[in-house]
Amino acid sequence: MKIVVLDAVTLGTDLDLSPLSEVGECIAYATSSKEELQERIADAEVIVLNKLRIDEAVLASAKSLRLVCVTATGYDNIDVAACRRHGVAVCNVKGYSTDSVAQLTVAMALSLVNRLPEYCAAVRDGSYTRGGVANILIPAYHEISGKTWGIVGLGNIGGKVAAVAKAFGCKVIAYKRTPGGEIPCTDLETLLRTSDIVSLHTPLTDETRGLIGKKELSSMKDGAILINVARGAVTDEAAVAKAVKSGKLGGIGVDVYSKEPFSEAHPFYEIKDLPNVCLTPHMAWGAKEARERCISEICLNIAAFLRGETRSRVDLG
Repeated sequence: MKIVVLDAVTLGTDLDLSPLSEVGECIAYATSSKEELQERIADAEVIVLNKLRIDEAVLASAKSLRLVCVTATGYDNIDVAACRRHGVAVCNVKGYSTDSVAQLTVAMALSLVNRLPEYCAAVRDGSYTRGGVANILIPAYHEISGKTWGIVGLGNIGGKVAAVAKAFGCKVIAYKRTPGGEIPCTDLETLLRTSDIVSLHTPLTDETRGLIGKKELSSMKDGAILINVARGAVTDEAAVAKAVKSGKLGGIGVDVYSKEPFSEAHPFYEIKDLPNVCLTPHMAWGAKEARERCISEICLNIAAFLRGETRSRVDLG
């Protein structure tokens, strides 16, 4: 069983990939260009990847390929229909990064609410020392207890964020495909109109692409905080940037972008240095423990596939 890891660098250079060698002969490449991709998978039976796109053209050159393992929960970079036509199975990894993403979501919200960048800057640049006053309390910050936290997409991550928000005393409401459960559910317009903090945790689908656009942003509370740890294209990024610059949004925390890494022409590049903007390089999923868990799950997926089992298969629906 020949296993080829195609973009290992996206998993972090500190990650031990040796567990993969216990289930097959493993070759790992830090990155793979489009030209290298076709050459490297020509005789591979299993490929492991994170960000690379697998489509009809790539599959045509992979005569021995039996299984595609995505080191992520989302798999919108895989043409699953094309994989079915070529008889290639596809597995993702669910739940491995729940704690990691939820942790960053809450950290972003708390940093923005507490105005931490500005307060830290006051100490760092010497303003606090030179001021001669024991406290700096401007800009004002507010407690989140009693505020409304709206969660769009109440899966594992959204549910974990909801639990933490409730522990802080927030009123939590949610918008999801199938209403129900302990968290009160509402329509999207009501959630946006009434929430002080909105965090996005929904997968990217035809229905969720552009879910938060100019119209939706205009319906939000003035000064509300928006957190996106879902997918960049779930929002209209230009509209989000404009809402920040105009003061409509009190702050944003974003870890995902429609193009990664984003270029200097991206709408967020112009606002990246603002104190109420917290942009991170798609790292929410990547706590060391989460990445180790991911590789363990990939090994289990491959072993299950070899036994004829359908563990974590996403191509059977």
